[in-house]
Formats: sequence, structure tokens, C-alpha cells
Amino acid sequence: MSHRFTRIAATCAVCLASLLGTAHAQTKLTLAHGAAPGNPRSEAALKFAELVKTKSAGKFVVEIGGPAQHGDEVAMLSSLSTGKLDMSINSQGPAGLLVPELSALGLPYAFSSSAKALEALDGAIGEELAKKFEAKGMVLVAWMDNGIRQMSNNKRPIKKPEDVRGLRLRTTADKSTMDLVRALEGTPVPINFGDLYVALQQGFVDGQENPLANIHSAKLHEVQKYISITNHKFEATPFFVSLATWKRLSSDERTLIKDAAQEAAMMQRKLMAESDSRLLAEYKKMSSVQINEADVPAFKAATQKVWDNWELKPFGDFVKKLRAASN
Repeated sequence: MSHRFTRIAATCAVCLASLLGTAHAQTKLTLAHGAAPGNPRSEAALKFAELVKTKSAGKFVVEIGGPAQHGDEVAMLSSLSTGKLDMSINSQGPAGLLVPELSALGLPYAFSSSAKALEALDGAIGEELAKKFEAKGMVLVAWMDNGIRQMSNNKRPIKKPEDVRGLRLRTTADKSTMDLVRALEGTPVPINFGDLYVALQQGFVDGQENPLANIHSAKLHEVQKYISITNHKFEATPFFVSLATWKRLSSDERTLIKDAAQEAAMMQRKLMAESDSRLLAEYKKMSSVQINEADVPAFKAATQKVWDNWELKPFGDFVKKLRAASN
């Protein structure tokens, strides 16, 4: 009996050692974003985590956290640069504070569609921006789509440029968006996305601008009466890995992470593209929301001076290159 007990104990010890070895071999990676559940960005984060776990046979486990764990998107970028955070699917506005050329993507009517913008980002323009971010301590592994943006408010339908005059509109920290709103004689008010619902509900701002997918996932239609299809700008969603984390990965592991990020990005882009027509139809059926089409040529004409002013900035050559690409 004692010999049998010894053999069982030895077998259990081997199993335990094997389990411990597997646990120690597992690497946890933290990924943060600020999107609401159900948003294409949030869905892409879940897909990325699933892909990484599968492709690495469980070696890498991605833990996803939002603002509650990692602060707002500006704080996420700071944590990326120091290596405190491994990854972030971030936003153009906050990231543009580090690399101002990124904000130029959001100049008025730079691209007629997300597909055109993403074509540019998948090419030389995206590569140029990626090099600038690497100098800031973060590796750009994929471009996601934050959509063509629309305006909403509680005062009146926005049909022509003068309808924006006097409105307090929430924007991101993106300087091109703020300049666009000023060109239309509105007042831009930068507010974190997580605080936007309450700001609209309490009347701190009259309205905001976002793609329909973001408006819907954050339920902003509950606190906005008018949604106007202005199509006034595009915004990218950059997916970053901390350079400190990147340097700890082998060449094969880097390829695995980048491939998973690209695959998740393709899914996110598809979800964003599908959401526009679906959500527009859904909003048109809502009695609590009024939808209208804006006079896009008039908006283009009223905001072209923003382009002219941006060409005078220190990175004016990039703006000119972008303007040529968008045309």
C-alpha cells in the first residue's frame, strides 16, 4: 500500500510541476481602450485577444481593460510610452497630441470615405506616421477605422454651415476638429468620450460629432434630438504596442502580434462600414430622433480655410502631401 501511495504521490507531483511550468510560461499582456461594449473597437479588442491566445497556443493571454483600469486615452498613451501598459487601441485626438501630423487626417472633407482614408494609411502616409510614433515609444501595428463623422445637437437641424454658429459642440482633443468647428463659428469643447453622455444630458454642451457607430453604442441618441449627416471628417483608430513590450518579444512573437492586430483591424473596419447604413435606417425609424442631410458642398467651401492655415504649420509639407492624396 505504501509503495502504491508513493507512486500516486510522485505522479501528482509531476502533474503539479507540469501545471506550474505551464502557468509560469504564460505571458499576460494588457490591452486598454475607451470604447463602449458593442462598439466595433471593443469587438476588435475581444477578437484580438482570442486570436493571440489561439495563435500562441495559450502562451500569451491578453487582458482587456477600459478607462476605469487605465485612465482616459491620454493616460493610456502615457502608460504605453513608459511600458506600464502593453497595448492600446486608441483615438486620433489624443494620439495627435503626440504626433500632430496624425490630426491632419481629420482636416475637413480630407477623404470621401473611410475606405479612401484607410487606403492612404495602409500605404506611405501610414508608414510615415508609424515612424513618428515609434520615436515616441510606441509601435503602430494596425490602423482601425473611427469612421466618417456626423454632428448631433439639441437645438436645431444642421443643414447649412450657419446652423453650427453659436453651438457648443463636444469634440475630441483633436486640433483639426476644433479648428473645423471654429471655422463654422461654433465653440469646440474637448470632453472625454466616457463623460459625453452626462455632458449632453445636463446641457453642458449642445451637441457633439462622432460616427454613427459611436453615437449608437454610447446611446447618445437618448440625449440628442437632431442627428445631421454632415460627413465632415474622418478619424483613424491607431492600435499601438508599447516599444518597451515590443523589444521583449522575439521576431516570431512580433509577427504573431502584428498578424492578430491586422486581422482584428480588418474585422473592425468591416463592422464600421456595415454600421453606417444599418444605423442610419434605424435612426430614421426613431420618433425621438430627427435625421437630416447637410449641404456638403457648402460645408466644404466654409471649411477650406482650415486646410490653408494648416499648410502654414511646421509640418505643412505633410499637410500638402495629404491634401494631394485626398484629392
